[in-house]
Amino acid sequence: MRQRRPSRYTPPESSKPAASKSAFNYTTIAILGGIFILGIGVGIGFSSTASLDPVNVASREVIDRSAPNPEFCAQFGASAMVMDTRLYVTLNPFNVYVSQPVMRPGCVMRTNNWTVLEQKKLVTSQQVNDCKQRMNTFGYTGALEGQPDIRCIYQNDAAQNFFINQPGVSAPPAESNQF
Repeated sequence: MRQRRPSRYTPPESSKPAASKSAFNYTTIAILGGIFILGIGVGIGFSSTASLDPVNVASREVIDRSAPNPEFCAQFGASAMVMDTRLYVTLNPFNVYVSQPVMRPGCVMRTNNWTVLEQKKLVTSQQVNDCKQRMNTFGYTGALEGQPDIRCIYQNDAAQNFFINQPGVSAPPAESNQF
């Protein structure tokens, strides 16, 4: 005798709506989307909080406040981060060594404000002429009332700011880059 196999046919379930058959219905997708957007907002909030701790230099305001003579620097130049480092080059064998950099707050003077440094007797007219001939400007570290370290510095036009030409970021006025 032959054994009969049970039928595998199951009738269609017409009692369930079509939307609930999917594991992700519209309500679940909306809730997950809301959580995702909330997570992005919280992440941006945590990452964009400016720390006023001088150990963590996270904003231009911290650099501006840390500059020597901040009001003077803002009026006649621009605040800067000054990095002092030394390079050692040996020829036999040829090697290059770099010392640990030292970061200090500083200020870069605009070229049309050099006379202020001359009036304060911080630079001589000979130093101004030498710096002007090389088309450079002055930068300094340390308070002007004390013993500031003032040097004729060269503006490197080859250095590019890769943050400027980003989509959605407006470029600063052209005159703000000329010292």
